[in-house]
Amino acid sequence: MSRNVTDQNFIPFALPDISNAEIEQVLECLKSGWLTTGPKAAVFETRFAEVVGARHAIAVNSCTAAMHLGLEAMGIGAGRQVVTSVFTFTASAEVIRYLNADPYFIDIDHDTMNMNPSHLEHALEKSSRVDAVIPVHFAGHACEMADILDICSQKSVRVLEDAAHAFPTTYRGHMVGSIGDATAFSFYATKTLAVGEGGMLTTDDDALAERCRIMRLHGISRDVFNRYQSEQPAWFYEVVAPGFKYNLPEIAAAIGLAQLDRRDELARRRQAIAMRYNEALGILPLVLPTPRSAGDQHAWHLYVIRLDPEHAPIGRDDFIAGMSERGIGTSVHFIPLHRQPYWRDRYELSPEQFPVAERTFQHCVSLPIYSAMSDDDISRVIDAAIALLG
Repeated sequence: MSRNVTDQNFIPFALPDISNAEIEQVLECLKSGWLTTGPKAAVFETRFAEVVGARHAIAVNSCTAAMHLGLEAMGIGAGRQVVTSVFTFTASAEVIRYLNADPYFIDIDHDTMNMNPSHLEHALEKSSRVDAVIPVHFAGHACEMADILDICSQKSVRVLEDAAHAFPTTYRGHMVGSIGDATAFSFYATKTLAVGEGGMLTTDDDALAERCRIMRLHGISRDVFNRYQSEQPAWFYEVVAPGFKYNLPEIAAAIGLAQLDRRDELARRRQAIAMRYNEALGILPLVLPTPRSAGDQHAWHLYVIRLDPEHAPIGRDDFIAGMSERGIGTSVHFIPLHRQPYWRDRYELSPEQFPVAERTFQHCVSLPIYSAMSDDDISRVIDAAIALLG
């Protein structure tokens, strides 16, 4: 496990878990001469698709890129709408604007902090311009996908899952990545599978996958990787669309392969940390994360507590300051989009429109949870929280 931070007494909010396996994969990549998208990226795609149970996996340089490609391939365009949660990172909404479409923001479920299906149903009844929905699997807890898919199927609305937090997550025994029309994953440095910068789009839709592969690299009609590795002259290509530059570098894919091999080990450690937090913090005036459904897996990308405003001795901001004074990093997930100037002003959003997201934001804190945490680190976080709230 890696732990390279300036202050060894400080517990950061997040830290990647890098072993010799990742280092060896990168060295092998460097020695091979492949730096851009190459054979390891192709293997990474194949193996990731197998793990989540999807027909196709398209490796890209971010989850944002994956969502953009997915919406573009679904034909989302100017004047149309895509429903998403207001309680998310801005990427979930900005990709909609990339296509000159508009987000339709809805409030969240109080318990899971995921998309509320009843609000989704209301949105689809109210607007005839909605072509797609982006449910966000918050913190690694799967959305209520059966309800979401049923609602969307009645209106012929496509479903693109934002699974930036959700690997490996299951819903009713199915891996997230094989449920909706397409799913976007993040491999950012803080994620449960971390390559630094990277992402993946998975789908069972052959036409959607083909369009994403073309648009991933400049709208070129053939796989550039295959063109460059061919032993026969293969210089000819055609540009069939104004595509993007979203391919995943080979070094990132190399790290991804090692992390994919270690997925069970990394997931078990996050699960163990979450269970220790649950056992120790339940006595405090706060709301713990909603447990996963029986038989399903929570990815535990985040461990989010909500301070009880009526009984906690201090507020959220003072709690964050107190943890920092004790050498512990925390964060807030998320500052909802109705509070962000661009979204607020463009769509005339207000806190009153999203009461659950607003209330959640005012009291939520994300505690450190990452597989490289030591048992002593976990104890320090617990002791600090008890000292501040007990």
